[in-house]
Amino acid sequence: MVHGGCVYIIVNKNHTVFYTGVTSDLYARIVEHREKVYPRSFSARYNIYKLVYFESFYSIEEAIDREKQIKKYSRFKKVRLIRTLNPDWDDLFEDVKNW
Repeated sequence: MVHGGCVYIIVNKNHTVFYTGVTSDLYARIVEHREKVYPRSFSARYNIYKLVYFESFYSIEEAIDREKQIKKYSRFKKVRLIRTLNPDWDDLFEDVKNW
């Protein structure tokens, strides 16, 4: 894995709530979401845990720029983005575990 940064999208079970984030350690960050390490966080309150999209970058700054861009997307555009990489909305966490 490139240790610069990753932007990611996680969703709830029914794919109705989205969260876009950025991190330098994707595996650890997804584990935090899944284990609700921060119980008052948005992802914990809305049971958002399923990793459906991610991109890696050489620098954290690039990942942050991309995150800002994605956060401005409409729901339709986010769905289209997810489907380009993950048409079946599979949980990509296992892929990240083996990185």
